[in-house]
Amino acid sequence: MMNQAIKYPLEDILKVKKRRVEEAEKQLQLRKQELAKEQEKLLEREKARDKVKAHHEDKLKQLREEFDRGTTSPKIIDMKAYIKLVKESLAVEEKRVLEQKALVKVAEQNVEKAKKELELRQKEVDKVKEHRADWIKGIMRELEVEEAKVQDELGNIIYTLHQRQK
Repeated sequence: MMNQAIKYPLEDILKVKKRRVEEAEKQLQLRKQELAKEQEKLLEREKARDKVKAHHEDKLKQLREEFDRGTTSPKIIDMKAYIKLVKESLAVEEKRVLEQKALVKVAEQNVEKAKKELELRQKEVDKVKEHRADWIKGIMRELEVEEAKVQDELGNIIYTLHQRQK
């Protein structure tokens, strides 16, 4: 029996498990990309919110300055109405930021799930590889025993031939 003739019986299973690891790696990369996109959207939403917030603060400052100058009531009423609109816009932007944070959290959870899946698949491959190594050791021991038997038989035959020649 030659080493090349020996085929590991679970080789096909090992190939399938390796393919699953590759698929899990692809999924993990995909989930990481999705997370990066969601985080980028979150940054954009936060910038938009911060811009509206700064505008709101500027308008409040202007209103205070107008109060200090003693401006007419209609102008102050108009400014208050505008500030109210800006405040509503700020609330909308804040809501968008919160919604995006939720999406980022979901994307982070998906990355964690993908990592766990990859880890599980890798463990499966490692188990089969470990089994394969043990199996090869067993086969090698069997081959050594077989070879020792053949050597013993050859030794006996040679000994017998020498005895007959004498």
